Amino acid sequence: MIQETIEKMRKMKLYGMSRSFSHATESGSLASLTPDELISLLVENEWDDRQNRRMDRSLRGARFRYKATVEELDFRPGRELDKNQLLRLADGAYIHKGENILMT
Repeated sequence: MIQETIEKMRKMKLYGMSRSFSHATESGSLASLTPDELISLLVENEWDDRQNRRMDRSLRGARFRYKATVEELDFRPGRELDKNQLLRLADGAYIHKGENILMT
């Protein structure tokens, strides 16, 4: 019955839930969860999975020429980049605060 449930989740494209449910049954933690904890766990994992897939789709759709990260930035003195400022901008706190930035 558990395998049927997992298969139905996959057919419904609930990939995060199916992985989470599979892991919970294999690890034996399913018995220790209350029904509301189980539902919360499944929904949380499905949410995370969808967010990750959305981000992956967006990155692929953007067709960036290079796959670069903040950690790969070149901060040599000749480039005159303020490392502290760029790292502060990279954490995205200004977005959550609703602030604007102007880069020149």
